[in-house]
Amino acid sequence: MNDFITGIDFILGGARSGKSVIAEQRARASGKRIVYIATAEARDGEMQNRIAHHRGRRPSHWQTVEEPLHLAQALRAHQSPDHLILVDCLTLWLSNLLCRDDHELFLRQTTDLLDHLHQSQPNVILVSNETGLGVVPLGELSRRFVDEAGWLHQSIAARARRVTLMVAGLPLVLKQSD
Repeated sequence: MNDFITGIDFILGGARSGKSVIAEQRARASGKRIVYIATAEARDGEMQNRIAHHRGRRPSHWQTVEEPLHLAQALRAHQSPDHLILVDCLTLWLSNLLCRDDHELFLRQTTDLLDHLHQSQPNVILVSNETGLGVVPLGELSRRFVDEAGWLHQSIAARARRVTLMVAGLPLVLKQSD
């Protein structure tokens, strides 16, 4: 299987499933200049450690853009025929938006992202956590997060050229368009 495709390559999986590793492998295989859009915010020591782990794996020549909220804007700013953009990860971005408790911001940013992906079909690898395989969360915010992630994932999967589910480091290709 060719590691690089043009258009949207969507990689889902649970925590530590290998989704970031395969995304980085596919990015390297593209032969393009890599722009890595990191959505995480270092709000505590544990997240700082996760961010440091991801930074340590990336080649120094990759351009890193930290953008926790305005993802479509960052995609537009860095989209180019000779670039591949790797976004890691959509669920952190979604969490950042939901925690702002600003419904208008949430709607603007999610709509902007989906519109951009639909209209421009950039060369992008999108990484996200699959959250809908577990029990229904108890809290209202947690339930909304799982619902919003599921709807976002469905919308992106419909637009993607390839969708891969990672389980225990193994890729299961759910969709691949030529």
